[in-house]
Amino acid sequence: MQEFTKFPTKTGRRSLSRSISQSSTDSYSSAASYTDSSDDEVSPREKQQTNSKGSSNFCVKNIKQAEFGRREIEIAEQDMSALISLRKRAQGEKPLAGAKIVGCTHITAQTAVLIETLCALGAQCRWSACNIYSTQNEVAAALAEAGVAVFAWKGESEDDFWWCIDRCVNMDGWQANMILDDGGDLTHWVYKKYPNVFKKIRGIVEESVTGVHRLYQLSKAGKLCVPAMNVNDSVTKQKFDNLYCCRESILDGLKRTTDVMFGGKQVVVCGYGEVGKGCCAALKALGAIVYITEIDPICALQACMDGFRVVKLNEVIRQVDVVITCTGNKNVVTREHLDRMKNSCIVCNMGHSNTEIDVTSLRTPELTWERVRSQVDHVIWPDGKRVVLLAEGRLLNLSCSTVPTFVLSITATTQALALIELYNAPDGRYKQDVYLLPKKMDEYVASLHLPSFDAHLTELTDDQAKYLGLNKNGPFKPNYYRY
Repeated sequence: MQEFTKFPTKTGRRSLSRSISQSSTDSYSSAASYTDSSDDEVSPREKQQTNSKGSSNFCVKNIKQAEFGRREIEIAEQDMSALISLRKRAQGEKPLAGAKIVGCTHITAQTAVLIETLCALGAQCRWSACNIYSTQNEVAAALAEAGVAVFAWKGESEDDFWWCIDRCVNMDGWQANMILDDGGDLTHWVYKKYPNVFKKIRGIVEESVTGVHRLYQLSKAGKLCVPAMNVNDSVTKQKFDNLYCCRESILDGLKRTTDVMFGGKQVVVCGYGEVGKGCCAALKALGAIVYITEIDPICALQACMDGFRVVKLNEVIRQVDVVITCTGNKNVVTREHLDRMKNSCIVCNMGHSNTEIDVTSLRTPELTWERVRSQVDHVIWPDGKRVVLLAEGRLLNLSCSTVPTFVLSITATTQALALIELYNAPDGRYKQDVYLLPKKMDEYVASLHLPSFDAHLTELTDDQAKYLGLNKNGPFKPNYYRY
């Protein structure tokens, strides 16, 4: 009730011909975060905070929220049994002893379980957030209380975002030798500001479409100077996190922010990759009329065979009720599209990057922005038309809601194994290129999660294994197999 009173629904029209960094600070707590709004006006960068051990090697919203965050982490651990199992199995061996990992990911209860697992396996970690809206402040506080050097809070400005990354990388007496990235911003910053750091980096682990694309660009240009592991295209990431996670979280994010009913609504989903497939399956199940835009004829054909109509965005932009982007590209939804949308059209992004919707083009004097609730803005045209923009074009599910813990356990376990593999690989195994996770590791990650379903695998007989030309213990599929 205090939150509602402080931020009433009708705040009046306010012009947003201001900078992106100013707008980025307009962030309030979501249902997933115990944010104390009483100190929202004070930047964490201006606060002097210490944890119970006297350390101030962190920057979070409020270290006093650590107890709440610890409860969130404990709840997440209950549904991340595979990662906890990996932690227990490898804790004695300390396979990451000596590893100094600098990370830039979403900072949620689930990623906190990953970070603490890496620490339990012997690593030292410094962490920042890859999204200015997805950080759970109480979880960041709990990590800081536990001794992790974390620099992140919900509602960072653009300047804060890069400052936090810089604080993670640039510390006297500490130099990273491993990078865990989500989106490529951390890798980009190191290349730009601290190229000498790569002399000691043993490898990069990247988990997003956007970040992987950047790595392949560097590799193609001959500028990738360390081995990199493409976790995004591992089976256990792409087929589970991208597909099943988005199938559930797209509805959660839209419901929490707009209370929209999907039955009969016309929705256009831009992109029919694994994220798009998950979104479309959920929307179709609730009775929405779903259109697809695609550049890839194979994905387009899949959409047609799944019962969706493939169109160009211009063909349906005037009639649709919801526009969802999940391509990993830039300027998928332009100002021209936004001008042609109907009144009350909802626009959101499910891709990692915030470049898919041209939000910058909306920050002009003739348009008025009105904040109606957390992460929900009405952009109002001179004729009174309103477009409902969610999370300012950033990732919807992690900005506006939460994501299923179990699926994130699969991704986190994959990331942990990728870090262990790169860090312990003998010289020469991996060159300065981008690699996929070995198939055997993908299968191991999957096997760790099967006990949660009381699933029992059938074992090959010696004769059957010989007939198929397989090892009885796997891998069971060739690298070119598509699941």
